[in-house]
Amino acid sequence: MSAANRIDAPDHVARMAAVLRSQKAANIAEGAPSAELRIDRLSRCIGLLIKYEQEIIRALNSDFGNRAAEVSGVTDIAGSIGPLKHAKTHLKAWMKPEKRKTTPALLGFLGAKAEVRYQPKGVVGVISPWNFPVNLTFTPLAGVLAAGNRAMIKPSEYTPATSELMARMFAETFSDDEIAVFPGGPEVGQAFAELAFDHLIFTGATAIARHVMKAAAQNLVPLTLELGGKSPVILGRSADYATSAARIMAGKTLNAGQICLAPDYVLAPADKLSTFVSEAKSAVGAMFPTIKDNPDYTAVIAERHFERIKGYVDDARAKGAEIIEINPADEDFSQQEHRKIPPTLIINPTDEMKVMQEEIFGPVLPVVTYKTMDEAIAYVNGHDRPLGLYYFGQDDAEQEQVLSRTTSGGVTVNDVVFHVAQEELPFGGVGPSGMGSYHGQDGFKEFSHKKAIYKQLKTDLGPMKALRPPYGEGVRKYIASQLKA
Repeated sequence: MSAANRIDAPDHVARMAAVLRSQKAANIAEGAPSAELRIDRLSRCIGLLIKYEQEIIRALNSDFGNRAAEVSGVTDIAGSIGPLKHAKTHLKAWMKPEKRKTTPALLGFLGAKAEVRYQPKGVVGVISPWNFPVNLTFTPLAGVLAAGNRAMIKPSEYTPATSELMARMFAETFSDDEIAVFPGGPEVGQAFAELAFDHLIFTGATAIARHVMKAAAQNLVPLTLELGGKSPVILGRSADYATSAARIMAGKTLNAGQICLAPDYVLAPADKLSTFVSEAKSAVGAMFPTIKDNPDYTAVIAERHFERIKGYVDDARAKGAEIIEINPADEDFSQQEHRKIPPTLIINPTDEMKVMQEEIFGPVLPVVTYKTMDEAIAYVNGHDRPLGLYYFGQDDAEQEQVLSRTTSGGVTVNDVVFHVAQEELPFGGVGPSGMGSYHGQDGFKEFSHKKAIYKQLKTDLGPMKALRPPYGEGVRKYIASQLKA
């Protein structure tokens, strides 16, 4: 199937199932691929990103309505090549069996051996989202392919141009029994999630993840879920507020806040609120002197999401929150070519407001004030565990207090989002923000079966015989030795 593997006909279930059977059969027939073949597959992925750079940028701009070439270049293209190159460099070391100690240690002294080998799981399904559709397809593939697996991909229907392009790209370089792409709508996604993969990774909304998890459970398919949630920023009194606001607003306006790790709300000291608001306005003005026709400012992906985000602001305003729209050029957004929403602060929202109940995924930033750090930490701990958490401050003791007393998928200190770019750190959520983790070696392990291997003593020594009937004094002494504190 060339471009492609796009499925509109009623036989989509049968066709996807056929590719899955083909990939599983190839996996069994050919066995675990060599390091050289894995490197070749990773290299082919890198080659596709380089060759199709400009087409990817154009497709993403078309899907979003407006998205800067530099945003797509940094996040979806360069941000994908980095993990693929990292995997190429390190996968031979990752593939080596890990020696483990025997239990009891005496067995090791006598010649027994224990080890863990990393075996390909087989076929991994990848359901990628619309916000960074290329990156969140290729970055998981770095771990999937390094671990020696084959892949089937279901890209988002919200980015049809990019999804069709990826189907064409992969079909050009990979056979269907290596990597196959299946664009399509929700019905294709539902059927895809119901397939008996050897592993499935889903990136997207928590509400959709519940359906994916239920579908995967029918075949007991192990899952990696990267979901998101309301990632908080805790501003300490010791923070550099100019730098902090610049970094927070850069993270909030990147891709118009349509990032799973975007700062979702800020916890600021009550006596520093006006300082943060002032610095946030200055930071936005420096980045975006104008917004409406500025190609650097990304549009909201679709009308449905545009109305959803505006609805959060309207709901907060109706319920008494102070709304601060940061609009440096005082532009009129009531009539516009693209779906752009200027950066908007919501001051001291309440938990009854929709903006504090759902992941925003847009350029709207609630700011909640606190009096003590204990109060701020309690606020975070009183809500679902987030994918990311951000602390700004120069107080080491306070920083450690935040790190040790909160739980999140990951943390960036004195910036936002950057922990996701660290290939040597695991990336994933906890609870409602996800399960499992990938990136770098953690991704290799996530998509591998960790096979435990124990090699017994070659000779039948006395201690081994003592564990077999007829039971005598030897086994009773062993039991007694274990019944000690």
